[in-house]
Amino acid sequence: MKIFKNQAAQGDLWWFRIASVPANAVDVLPTSGRFILAHSETGHHHVMDAREGVTLKRDPVDQFRQFLVIDSGESTLEHLRGHDTHETVAFQPGMYELRSGREFDPFEQLVRRTAD
Repeated sequence: MKIFKNQAAQGDLWWFRIASVPANAVDVLPTSGRFILAHSETGHHHVMDAREGVTLKRDPVDQFRQFLVIDSGESTLEHLRGHDTHETVAFQPGMYELRSGREFDPFEQLVRRTAD
């Protein structure tokens, strides 16, 4: 299990500690008891258990920014893939900004989350 101090990454997801969450951030609801921090079209999501004291919020304007708040205890980020998986990462209590990878689709002329 990886442990980090200020910033780290897993797959298309990069995160770093922040002092506060923007006031306009919107709550994200868990799916099947987990927060999906990075979505995968193949079902190999990067997830964290939605337990008491863990909150996920998103930026209402920038689809590539999310905010994770952990009030107490350690929480872990897991990659839901049985093979060739990313190592689990331990998050300590605190506030984090999460940034997702992005790619440009020249045919549709738009920027979107990186697809895997």
